[in-house]
Amino acid sequence: MTDTPRWDLAAAEAAVASLDLAREVGAAVGVPAVVLDPSPTDPDERWDAVLGRLTPLAVVTVAEWGRADVIGPVDELVAAIIARPQAATTTAVHLRTLPGEPLAALHQESLAYATLQGGAEHAAWLASQGRRTRNDDAPRVALTDEPDTTVTLTRSRLHNLLDRRGRDELTDAFRAAALIAPDRPIRWRADGPSFCAGGDPAEFGAVADSATAHLIRMASSPGPAVLAVADRLSVDVHGACVGAGIELAAMAANVVAHPDTRFRLPELTMGLMPGVGGTWSIGRRIGRRLLLQWLLLDLEIDVDTALAWRLIDGVAANDETP
Repeated sequence: MTDTPRWDLAAAEAAVASLDLAREVGAAVGVPAVVLDPSPTDPDERWDAVLGRLTPLAVVTVAEWGRADVIGPVDELVAAIIARPQAATTTAVHLRTLPGEPLAALHQESLAYATLQGGAEHAAWLASQGRRTRNDDAPRVALTDEPDTTVTLTRSRLHNLLDRRGRDELTDAFRAAALIAPDRPIRWRADGPSFCAGGDPAEFGAVADSATAHLIRMASSPGPAVLAVADRLSVDVHGACVGAGIELAAMAANVVAHPDTRFRLPELTMGLMPGVGGTWSIGRRIGRRLLLQWLLLDLEIDVDTALAWRLIDGVAANDETP
């Protein structure tokens, strides 16, 4: 891994003018990050031209302020990118080119996720985890229609970790809710200490062929079913709201968090990226630059931060039952 370049505007324009640009920066040549050092007097259109040349390349642009893929503490961000260049650059390029239409965005996200599933960084994470098995045959989701139409996650003992069965049941529940209550509000909540602690680690790596994993995701992801009712969906989150939990919840029109809620997106530490719609759902709420910072730094955020970021729409009273 070579040193990370740091460019002011003149250096940036000289670099992107090179015919060998793709051989000089990018994860494939050991330069997954470039630090931009703008001046307050720099014309925006000149930086836009620089960034336009970098758009197709597997490189993350980092800055303390101004125009870049990610804004924030430069040294920490660069270290995170260098630690996992495959995941960082794939995520950054995906976010730069993300379609605005949600189903197209989910499809592109799944393809990028599948690429990382077959990568060395995810393989190293899997090897560090060992194998887990679950002896758990209880239902994962309940749908009730009295007095309100409510979808409830019921795998409370395991913090509502989402496995394949849980995803299937959640998809079925939202499809049924759309038919049962075509014009009524729908509520989504969870039993137990957590709303959803993310995907079940016991199932990571269960499908060795990443192309097949993509096709399974396209057939069984709850995202499209949640999106179909998103405009009348309210979500009550509490405890751990991690990975798939916040990715799916963020699709809803209204997300209210109990004061004890903790949010985290650990996917890049696993050599992956969000894979059930989070790059679109969270990106539209908080912005793509802040989302990339959150992913790179693996931050755990509280409800005050979530509210300030507009990740959630409100905070429940302390005495309200999650």
